[in-house]
Parts: sequence; C-alpha cells; structure tokens
Amino acid sequence: MQADMFLTKLTSMCKRSMEKGSMWVTMKRLSMKCQARLKKMASKGEPVEYRCLVCATDGKRNISTSVAVI
Repeated sequence: MQADMFLTKLTSMCKRSMEKGSMWVTMKRLSMKCQARLKKMASKGEPVEYRCLVCATDGKRNISTSVAVI
C-alpha cells in the first residue's frame, strides 16, 4: 500500500482503537541483498539502502507499507 493511504488508514484505525480496543504497530528492517553483498558495499563506502516493513493491526484489519531507509 502507498504511504499516504497507509497513514490515512492508520489514523482511522487509531481513532477506532481509542474508543474501544487496542492496536499494534510493528516495524522490521528488510534487506533486498545478501549479507555478503551488503558487507562488500559497506567496506567500499557505498551507501546501503534498507527497506522497512511497517505493519499495523487492530486484531481484525491488517495494513502494511514499505519505506526506504538509508
């Protein structure tokens, strides 16, 4: 899901959870390259780009998006 749509749905999920229930937001860093290639890039001084998977759930609905982290 696109980041703007994710934030819109996250806001509405927060509003519903404030009235009743709870909500969980998790984040996991992902690497699209193998560990050996990441080490090689880091040793050369090249910037290593990671992606973060951000997920939210209220127990009934799940939403997620991916964002770039340098």
